Amino acid sequence: MRAHAAQPPHPFCGAIRHQPVSDRSTERARSHHRTVRGSPPHPLASPRVCVSGEIRNNEVVKSLETGSTRVARSLLEEGPATASELGRRLRLTPAMVRRHLDSLVGEGFASPSDRAPYGPVSRPGRGRPAKVYSLTSSGRDAFDQAYDDVALGALRFLAERHGPDAVLEFARHRAADLERRYTPRMAGITDSDSRVAVLAEALTDDGFAATITRSSTDTADQLCQHHCPVAHVAEEFPQFCEAETEAIGRLLGSHVTRLATIGHGDGVCTTLVPRTALVARTTPSAGRTAS
Repeated sequence: MRAHAAQPPHPFCGAIRHQPVSDRSTERARSHHRTVRGSPPHPLASPRVCVSGEIRNNEVVKSLETGSTRVARSLLEEGPATASELGRRLRLTPAMVRRHLDSLVGEGFASPSDRAPYGPVSRPGRGRPAKVYSLTSSGRDAFDQAYDDVALGALRFLAERHGPDAVLEFARHRAADLERRYTPRMAGITDSDSRVAVLAEALTDDGFAATITRSSTDTADQLCQHHCPVAHVAEEFPQFCEAETEAIGRLLGSHVTRLATIGHGDGVCTTLVPRTALVARTTPSAGRTAS
């Protein structure tokens, strides 16, 4: 096992489940946290060791989190928000929310903007419009990314030896497994809105932190994934985004359009789902729509 220099506590230690780990597991967890290597300890960092874990809406886990982590988690799982919206979500005072936001912005984990990066545009009221805060790529990285150098190395080798189509074939194989697991949850649900909602729940259970936004014309839904467990892989191999989009379309029985991806550098993975689409019958094992 390679020796590594001592690292400061991870800024979002409270966001990950904590449990005793072996030296090897600790090494793997540390190797994932490249974004904070060499940086000073975060002022609100937990002293506990961070261990890989899926994002869960778990009150026990949340009780261990710092205020800064709670704000960051809300931005990740529920999407961009103003300081007042975050206060209502988390039941924190405006002063507390702004202090945590200032800390996150100062560390480069969040950024303010005049409007949210996706969704409907709210009508400005009187006075100066409130800033909308969202996580940066570094902020998302702080929530453990489910990838490692071995996976990237293997995919590079596959692409060099057999070409990009081989990577796409592997990505589709991985997406087919997702379909097999999600199809039973969606069985018997024919209403398009309900199918999107169930899919969003399934994606959230797998750590994608999915939400649904209704379009302003009320003719389509936006399926938004605020977290990508394989974002760093998708940055180099967009075939994973392509295969995932195809799987989403088959699960919903409609022709969906991917508008943005985290792997491409966007703030959220956004898929446009027409609300008038007919539900098709899918064959999960083959990963193709049946006629």
